[in-house]
Amino acid sequence: GDILDSYLRTDGIWIFTRNKQFYKTNNEKECASKCEAERNFTCRAFLFTRKKLQCITLAENAKMAVAFSSTDTVLYEKIIYLMQCKRGIGTDYRGTEAKTRRGIPCQKWAEKIPHKPNYTPEKYPSAGLEENYCRNPDADESGPWCYTTHPDIRFDYCTIPDCEDQATHTGEGECMQCNGEDYHGEVSRTESGLECQRWDVQEPHMHGFILKHYPDKDLKMNYCRNPDGELRPWCFTTNPNKRWEYCNIPRCTTPPSVSGLGSQCLSEKGEDYRGRIAITESGNACQHWNTQFPHKHGWIPDRYPCKGLEENYCRNPDGEKKPWCYTTNSSIRWEYCSIPRCDRTEQGIAGMNNAPVQVPLTEECYRGKGQSYRGTTSVTVSGKKCQAWSSMFPHTHIKTPDKFPDADLRENYCRNPDGDSSPWCFTTDPNTIWEYCNLKRCDDHTQE
Repeated sequence: GDILDSYLRTDGIWIFTRNKQFYKTNNEKECASKCEAERNFTCRAFLFTRKKLQCITLAENAKMAVAFSSTDTVLYEKIIYLMQCKRGIGTDYRGTEAKTRRGIPCQKWAEKIPHKPNYTPEKYPSAGLEENYCRNPDADESGPWCYTTHPDIRFDYCTIPDCEDQATHTGEGECMQCNGEDYHGEVSRTESGLECQRWDVQEPHMHGFILKHYPDKDLKMNYCRNPDGELRPWCFTTNPNKRWEYCNIPRCTTPPSVSGLGSQCLSEKGEDYRGRIAITESGNACQHWNTQFPHKHGWIPDRYPCKGLEENYCRNPDGEKKPWCYTTNSSIRWEYCSIPRCDRTEQGIAGMNNAPVQVPLTEECYRGKGQSYRGTTSVTVSGKKCQAWSSMFPHTHIKTPDKFPDADLRENYCRNPDGDSSPWCFTTDPNTIWEYCNLKRCDDHTQE
């Protein structure tokens, strides 16, 4: 898998730690490689700054150090050092429990009093024998243990909960089909053991997933859900420094029931459209979903088994306003498709399937700084989709319609509420907070 899969990502956070190393890297993956190869200390996390492309490996994570906001910074923390539960017998447990099941404080692994240890950090450098934390360096079947500070009790086992118990997978609904959009189980902890935040509260994380806005998403209690078409169910966490995280929901062993063949026309947003139109509304041919050329993307058919990502047909896997596709035009990343509505005549549908209608593109431009722009472009200069102004996901912000009532912050349309140099938007890419929009000035007559 991806090297970053073993890290938890938090945008806009810096943590203060003395024990760190600076590196120059090109991207987060290279920085993760530096963390994995770090020999000056145990690397628990790293910081990556987008503008300077600076990589800082850290001996501490947000559980151990002071964190504060830093707009341009991304914090990646190794999941293994955040987990407070054990998998199996806990040989990879790296939590911070430091007392035995009887409540006796643990002896530090590097000390020799009151007990001379057989297992030391020098002899077992990869066993995580730090401080006096419970560990299982000898793969003891009874789980993590430690030498104790009681002179008459050499060692004792620790009480570490099982990760499996924190997310019980028994009973109906405790497995997921497809990407878990229809998961209605009661798992309420993330894959690293963090407790989920209730959907109906805004603390510690503000968000836009409010029950009345998502009445069909079953946002009950603090149960893991997938309301936005992510890879699998997730939740906001009760940890102020960890906005959200995936939950560990197993896939059901039985295949999902097939309800019909999917729609051949457009109803509502067209998420169930399974027709064979493969051309955009401006006439560009669609790129095949299982290819990464000319545009790299994350909508890989194997990852999203129930989205109908066959061939290069127009689809709506992410809840857009209607079906779309990546285009074979290298300068146009994606476009909507013209799909006939289901309330049209059969003749109209047949004609549309045989000869896709060419919808003329309306030229959109802005004047001055674009503060008066009221068009419907919702794509950035690099082809990223805009985040809705009323949404707090994936980026939290203060540019909301109620705070800027005169800025016409509708839907996810490009706007300029704060007097920037041109219209812009927050993006739906978690790695990119905002970008200027793909618009030109009305007085710019330069031919493309």
